[in-house]
Amino acid sequence: QVQLVESGGGLVQSGGSLRLSCAASGRTFTDYVMAWFRQAPGKEREFVAHISRSGGRSYYADFVKGRFTISRDNAKNTVYLQMNSLKPEDTAVYYCAADPSGGSYYSGNYLYWGQGTQVTVSS
Repeated sequence: QVQLVESGGGLVQSGGSLRLSCAASGRTFTDYVMAWFRQAPGKEREFVAHISRSGGRSYYADFVKGRFTISRDNAKNTVYLQMNSLKPEDTAVYYCAADPSGGSYYSGNYLYWGQGTQVTVSS
């Protein structure tokens, strides 16, 4: 079992920045590919980014490329999402998730999920 706790969400103006954190506990952190997903009201949950176990490789949804950066600190059992140049359409609940297999854009592959943190971007 892995417990994931997100933090760092909030209200920010368009063009601003936020840094989300997700602290993991339970199993060995480096056993998991880590990812961020988001879900806006009335929409399905969508993939944002994922990062390999070592942190050496990362993958992004097209709509965040060049604006968001995923990273992880394996010594602190924490994964981060640095979000820059935020837009109103980035408003959503952001979730971190852990995948014991190879990592995917598909939410169904992820075994463990945090409770989510709200990000609201005002225009």
